[in-house]
Amino acid sequence: MSSLAMLGLTGTRQFCRTTRLPYRLFVLSTGVPASASNHHRCLSTAAPRQSPASPATQHKSYSYIIVGAGSAGCVLANRLTEDADESVLLLEAGPKDMLLGSVRLSWKIHMPAALTYNLCHDRYNWYYHTLPQAHMGNRVMYWPRGRVWGGSSSLNAMVYIRGHAEDYNRWQREGAQGWDYDHCLPYFRKAQCHEMGEDRYRGGSGPLHVSRGKTNHPLHKAFIEAGQQAGYPFTEDMNGYQQEGLGWMDMTIFKGKRWSTASAYLRPVLGRANLKTEVRCLTTKILFDGRRAVGVEYIQKGELKRVFADKEVILSGGAINSPQLLMLSGVGNADDLKQHGIPVVQHLPGVGSNLQDHLELYVQQQCTQPITLYKAQKPFHMVKIGLEWLSLFTGYGATAHLESGGFIRSRPGVAHPDIQFHFLPSQVIDHGRVASKIEAYQVHVGPMRSTSIGWMKLRSTNPTDHPILQPNYLSTDIDVWEFRQCVKLSREIFAQKAFDSFRGTEVQPGSGVQSDADIDSFVRSKADSAYHPSCTCKMGAPSDPMAVVDSDTRVLGLERLRVVDASIMPSIVSGNLNAPTIMIAEKVADVIRGRPPLVDTQVPVYQPPTLNTQR
Repeated sequence: MSSLAMLGLTGTRQFCRTTRLPYRLFVLSTGVPASASNHHRCLSTAAPRQSPASPATQHKSYSYIIVGAGSAGCVLANRLTEDADESVLLLEAGPKDMLLGSVRLSWKIHMPAALTYNLCHDRYNWYYHTLPQAHMGNRVMYWPRGRVWGGSSSLNAMVYIRGHAEDYNRWQREGAQGWDYDHCLPYFRKAQCHEMGEDRYRGGSGPLHVSRGKTNHPLHKAFIEAGQQAGYPFTEDMNGYQQEGLGWMDMTIFKGKRWSTASAYLRPVLGRANLKTEVRCLTTKILFDGRRAVGVEYIQKGELKRVFADKEVILSGGAINSPQLLMLSGVGNADDLKQHGIPVVQHLPGVGSNLQDHLELYVQQQCTQPITLYKAQKPFHMVKIGLEWLSLFTGYGATAHLESGGFIRSRPGVAHPDIQFHFLPSQVIDHGRVASKIEAYQVHVGPMRSTSIGWMKLRSTNPTDHPILQPNYLSTDIDVWEFRQCVKLSREIFAQKAFDSFRGTEVQPGSGVQSDADIDSFVRSKADSAYHPSCTCKMGAPSDPMAVVDSDTRVLGLERLRVVDASIMPSIVSGNLNAPTIMIAEKVADVIRGRPPLVDTQVPVYQPPTLNTQR
């Protein structure tokens, strides 16, 4: 699911000077048009300055240094400081997630419906782009990533999806010992506080609040009913016993507000004396004594600083920033490092390799009744929505509106779902950067386990230069076929009786797109990233030449250095990545603290009655 693509509260359309790509700056309750001032410039114009004359300032040492206060870093900062004898320094390249400590003043982050505001905002977003994609008409793909407390959990669409049990059993087979479902499920539960209460699958007392949608929108009901009419089961909990089917989705929203890892894990423990946080500081290098990590260098307010770790340096910058920092520090493919003149500390060719992501597209249908979110995007209604949220944290501003969805199998023989749906009672154009034009609804659909594998490499030795990103989208025949199925199966659901009273003409792909060749062409021109880059510091056995970290997430061949974020996934999971990333951090926190791993064996998991049919 696109972390920004949902209800777009309309506004001005502006251009980022450095990329010439459009972004939208929205206006909600103030009625004051946003402007393309320096406050809204793109990241490349706001990179931290490194003065050659600035001396490196040596700071005190800490037990642990965590680089990145995102979905994993906030979890680690919380759990590691539970031990009063340990001290933690948490470094974040972006700012805090609240202005003057106020949720209301920071509504662009904390109002769930306002998530598109941060599409091109240099304070919160790294604003990455890929190389032109050869199999997608040479399109350059947009990858927003969080650069703020909470990381991408402060920018995403707040969908809470764990993936399938078999994803984690596959990790174990791929060399990540102790990462099967039996060992991961307890940490999903430990993290979670589900509003529906605790059971064998859900947690009821963790810091991460998870809820279900409250709008009860008729189009969400129609989508779930249409799925059943098409022959798919209803699932009560796609994060529980049965992922397969259509149903109501879980969201990281609490009392009408986004519940990021900054809200769940970091801000509640800022008063701990053994936790130190620094913001707006770009970590530029890991410091080594031989093969032992001893600290990091970072730039803050133009000054180069050094800080030291007595126990470990932990990288939690995400699937782009963590491998980039490793390579800048001399850890990666030796040949690539030598080309940049970087002294090699450890040859690990897997750093930046194995890049995986989810692609998705929108199948859109015009709605014959004025019940979509189209009217909510008009200025008068935007003001009403904003005022209600600012005063009560309720109403249409209190949801991301992605309240229903599901998982199905693309073909017979597939053991567990490989296609995901997110349904939205609105039309999204260009990641939400262009205002919707009509009353329409859509389903976001895409394959979950594509076989196209990419890579990332350094562009230069300048840490402010974005790395080269090559996901190799749609580079295999099976990936193309699966997307064709995504379109056909989505159309079939929209054609069911449940939508009869709402169905207008098909907006996208459109009635003229029927042949396989035409569908393939549509996919290549319209599919976009679901914003799930992962797997670039693969966890695996030391005998795996492409592994970067071992099953305890320690960087192979080095001491006192770990990576803990979505980059260590051996392979991408069948769903959104925020919940699995939080689980990873919860699990590794126990490893670091020397605690015995939690385990729950023989948990029942749904199996299709037969694999001889697609449904």
